[in-house]
Amino acid sequence: MTPATATAAPPRVLIVDDETGILDSLRILLRTEGFEPHVAQGGRQGLERLPELRPDIVLTDVRMPDVSGVQVLSGARQVDPETPVILMTAQATLQSAVQAVNEGAFYYIQKPFRNDELIAILRRAAEHRRLRVENQTLKQEIRRRDANEARRPIGRSKSWLEVLRLAETVAPTDSTVLITGESGTGKEVIARYIHELSARGDQSFLSINCGALPESLLESELFGHVKGSFTGAVKDKTGLFAAANQGTFFLDEIGETTASTQVKLLRVLQQREVIPVGATEAVSVDTRVLAATNRDLEEEIKRGSFRADLFYRLNVIAVHLPPLRQRADDIPVLAQSFLEASAAARGDTLKELGEDTLDALMAYSWPGNVRELENALERAVILSAGNVITADALPERVTARRAEPLVAERTPETPTLEAIERAYIQWVLRNEGGNKSRAADMLGIDPSTLYRKLARYGES
Repeated sequence: MTPATATAAPPRVLIVDDETGILDSLRILLRTEGFEPHVAQGGRQGLERLPELRPDIVLTDVRMPDVSGVQVLSGARQVDPETPVILMTAQATLQSAVQAVNEGAFYYIQKPFRNDELIAILRRAAEHRRLRVENQTLKQEIRRRDANEARRPIGRSKSWLEVLRLAETVAPTDSTVLITGESGTGKEVIARYIHELSARGDQSFLSINCGALPESLLESELFGHVKGSFTGAVKDKTGLFAAANQGTFFLDEIGETTASTQVKLLRVLQQREVIPVGATEAVSVDTRVLAATNRDLEEEIKRGSFRADLFYRLNVIAVHLPPLRQRADDIPVLAQSFLEASAAARGDTLKELGEDTLDALMAYSWPGNVRELENALERAVILSAGNVITADALPERVTARRAEPLVAERTPETPTLEAIERAYIQWVLRNEGGNKSRAADMLGIDPSTLYRKLARYGES
C-alpha cells in the first residue's frame, strides 16, 4: 500500500432519509465498506448539515414529508457543484429519473436494492469526486503558476534570476527576510513578490518607510496607541503590525530606526506580540516580517547605531539586490516594460526606442537604479513627438559622455602602488554599493584589513 493510499481519508457520505431503520442499516453497511457515514433525519436536517459537513457524496431518499430529495440535490450543488448525489426511491418512474438526471443527480437507484449494487455505485461516485477535485486542483495550480509568471519581477540577467530563485525558495516559509540593495533597486517589488507566493498571499501586505516619520509617530504607526496616551490620541489606534495579522508587514529602510524603536521591534520578532503606546498589556500578532535597507547594517552595528541582536533576528534569510549597473542585460526588457505600461496608462500608441537611445541607456551607470530608468523613460515618452524615442528626449545626464583626449599633452606621472591600491578599493566599493563586507570579499581580504586601509586613506 502506498503512503498516499494509507493516509487518504475515507469518503464522507451524508445519508438522508426519514426512516430511522434505513438510516441505521445504511450507516452500518457504509462503515463496514470503508466509508465515513453521517446521517440526517429528513430532508430539512439534510440541508442544514450540508454546509458544515461538506460531504464527498450525498445519498438521499426522494420522497420525504418535509423536504424532497430533489431539493436536497439542489442544496448540495449550491454548497459544492462537484458533490455527486445519489437518489433512492421506492416509486421509480421514467419521468422522475429524467428529472433527477436533469437536476444533476449522479445516479438514480430504486428501492429495494442489493447492498453490493449500492456499494459499487458509491465507489464509482467516490472515484468521480476524486477525479473532479484533482482536475480542479490542477487547473487552479496552472492558473496560479501562470499568474506567478505574469507578475514575476522583470529581468533576465543572471544575477537577477538568482535573486528571483532565492525569493521563490523562501516565499513558502514564514522566515523573516532582510532585503538589501541601493535605493531604487526594487526592494519593495521583491518583498511583494515573496508575499504573493507565500501562504499569506491572499491576506494583507502592509508597508512603511521607517525613515519617513519621526520616532514618536513611527512607533504609534507600528504598534498602535491607546486613547489619551499622548496629546492628540483621541481614540485607540490599531498599529500596522496588528493590522497585518495573518499577512505580511514590510519594514522599508529599517536602518533608519532609532535605538528605542529597535528594542520594540526586537520584542515583536522574539515574542510575536506588540504593546501599543500607552498600553500595559501586550497584543499577540501573527505577522510575517520582511525588512529592507540600503545601509550596511554590519557597519552600523560597529558604529553602535544598530542593534546586533535585531540584525540577527532580521537576517534569517538575506536577499541582496544588485544595482542596475551590474545587470545591464535587464535594461532593454525593463525599458520595454515601462514603455508598455506608459502606453496602456495613457491610452496611447506604444513608442519604441531608437538605436542610439538604447545605446545611451546601456552606457549610463544609473546611480538611481531602476527607479531612475523608469523616470527617464517617462520623461522621454512625454517629450517625444513621434513613435520613436530619440536620444535627445533623454535627460542630459544620461546622454552626456565624459570626453577623453585621444593623446595626453604630457606623459602622466607613474602612480604609486598605494595610489593604485586606493583607486582599486574605491572602485570595488562603488560597485558594491558601499557595502564594505562584500567589498572585502571581492578584494580577497578580511573586513578588518579593509577598515584599516580606509582609515589610513582618511576614509570611513
